[in-house]
Amino acid sequence: MDDAKQLWSLWQTLLASFKPQFTYGGWVRFVQWVTGMVLCHEEHTITQILTSEGLESRWRVLEHFAEYGAWNHAEVERQLFRLVEPRCDTWGRYRVVCVDDTKEHRYSRNVWGVCTFHEYSARSPNRATTVRAHNWVVMGALAPGQPWTYLPQAARLYCRRTQLPEGQVFRTKTALAVEMLQAAAATASAPLIAAFDGAYALKTVVKQLLQPPPTQPRVELVSKLRKDARLYEPLRAAPPNPKGGRPRRWGRRLPAPQHHEQWPTSWKKGAAYIYGRQRSFRAKRLECRWAVSGPTEPVVAYVFEVEGYAEPWFTITSAVDLTAAEVVALKAGRFRQEDGFRDQKQRLGMEECRAWTKEPILRTFQVQIVAQALLRLLAARLDQTRGPQSWWSIPEWNRRKTHPSILDLRRLFWRHRLRFSQLLLALEELQKPPQAKYQAAGAKARAA
Repeated sequence: MDDAKQLWSLWQTLLASFKPQFTYGGWVRFVQWVTGMVLCHEEHTITQILTSEGLESRWRVLEHFAEYGAWNHAEVERQLFRLVEPRCDTWGRYRVVCVDDTKEHRYSRNVWGVCTFHEYSARSPNRATTVRAHNWVVMGALAPGQPWTYLPQAARLYCRRTQLPEGQVFRTKTALAVEMLQAAAATASAPLIAAFDGAYALKTVVKQLLQPPPTQPRVELVSKLRKDARLYEPLRAAPPNPKGGRPRRWGRRLPAPQHHEQWPTSWKKGAAYIYGRQRSFRAKRLECRWAVSGPTEPVVAYVFEVEGYAEPWFTITSAVDLTAAEVVALKAGRFRQEDGFRDQKQRLGMEECRAWTKEPILRTFQVQIVAQALLRLLAARLDQTRGPQSWWSIPEWNRRKTHPSILDLRRLFWRHRLRFSQLLLALEELQKPPQAKYQAAGAKARAA
């Protein structure tokens, strides 16, 4: 019982920070929804969520809240930023975030916001190469460690221009990514560095981050570099051309990353925590200019040869003060977002979403990322109060396991399911705070 009380106290403290974003009744429904995402065993529909909590009689109320209840997506997102940031230590002098997109398959064309996409690398020969799906662009924070910890923070739904729902404004994936990164940079207490795949290493992203408007902070980046990327020497001052003409913007062209043996630099050896263990590597570092970022932005191109990998890693970063070991560890740490997508699909209901209309679709996904982020924050607080490995156990089949998974956290909740149901019911039956009563009475009197 004491463990249940402590667990609920920590969990309720995390959820209580979202109270200002809702009415009291709305916050209670929000708590039930987020907690049910954790307690639910199978399909994460509202029916199954309430069944897992023993609150079947509240089905109609939660369904109405999911569709029509007062919900400010931007305020919930900002509160999640404020919760997550203190958990994330700096890497060098930067706070690390990552951006990528993921698909949530849907099988009906009548679902709001669904688009068709081609899957050329289908995992099964019997699986269709053209699928209907929601395509979410997701941003999350990366907390340095061994391993790194991924905490989702924000998401935007991308729709094709030709399949855009009525009344919606078309925005590209890159524009959605830049919007989330700039919002995170505006609230961060340290300079931000963004890690993303080569699909986002485009001018529409890079120039917006490195050369923002005067009101926006600059965001550094680490990304995969194309093997044929155009790299240049910095342009040195040269006498004006007596024949006139347009002045030069770029210096001498440098060999592409695939021809790194021609770079005028030598290999340096090092070691870093990469993909689950300490690995040795050697790296070539080239200070240059990049065709994507422009002739005035100094960047550093790296070629890494990592222990256990046959192919070299080509990487670009605008954070020129980071060491090679820090850059390669950050690049590898970005893969933790892929693990987060797997957890969200397999553990938190992303693969079984049954919402059909706009608001339930947007709210369900936000509830899922809030649940995932709060579970990671809860794990950190449990480690502080009880000590590591005091609330989860190392399985016999994997004695090298060093950190808890989302499944370990859900198992902890499942052990106290009955107690949680009682506490959720008690939370619902509480009266509104007196101040809120007086405010409501005053508003009613003024309206009369």
